[in-house]
Amino acid sequence: ITGSTDDIGKAYAEELAKRGVNIILISQNKEKLEAVSKSISETYKVETDFIVADFSKGREAYPAIKEALKDREIGILVNNGGMFYPYPDYFTNLSEDMLWDMININIASANMMMHIVLPGMVEKKKGAIVNVSSASCCHPTPMLTIYGASKTYLDYFSRALHYEYASKGIFVQSLTPFVIATKMVACSSAASERSFFFPSPEEYASHAISTLGLSTRTTGYWKHAIKFTLGERLPEWIWAWFAMYFCRIVRKEALTCKVK
Repeated sequence: ITGSTDDIGKAYAEELAKRGVNIILISQNKEKLEAVSKSISETYKVETDFIVADFSKGREAYPAIKEALKDREIGILVNNGGMFYPYPDYFTNLSEDMLWDMININIASANMMMHIVLPGMVEKKKGAIVNVSSASCCHPTPMLTIYGASKTYLDYFSRALHYEYASKGIFVQSLTPFVIATKMVACSSAASERSFFFPSPEEYASHAISTLGLSTRTTGYWKHAIKFTLGERLPEWIWAWFAMYFCRIVRKEALTCKVK
């Protein structure tokens, strides 16, 4: 599981561990990895291991991962590693570093992780891959342009890969959640607090994992499914207008807090 020390990644790891699955955690913070790995092992009595990797570094992160996973049977890969904006913003305000980090973390990491583990799954003729996309993939989302585009890529890639490898015993799932009350959306006081439509990571993961093996493309959470269905049916300009309106409010809130 990538991006596994906080929020959805950690909660998903715990849900798998509850079911007796041994866990390998991948993230960039060694101290957090050690703590989460120990907690899961002691709580759920499964074997755990971890790999320290910084996906923002591009190609240099993967030789060590490939070596660490060599000769290990990987039954489920969860590509949860992702990067969000500090707050919604206009494209020209984003730094070059942020653009490259977003591409490396949100797109390249999933591609490379699948390229590493998929051959072993094909050899065993079984396996599952979960790619955490976003509901922002259903229409263009102004002021979250790079994030939304990266998640659209992941959604398309997941769906196509499933058709490519389903006959070989591999199940590929695209998760497309709406907002979850995580640290990633801490820039918004409304979105970062759990509510009817904004579940906690633990609540979301408990629902999402039940769809594995059943739905190749799902929000993973029935309340989000309502919004996703409506979103896909909305004319693009209505979605874009609403997204722009909401993002401007969040941006203003974040900048006000930053000034204080």
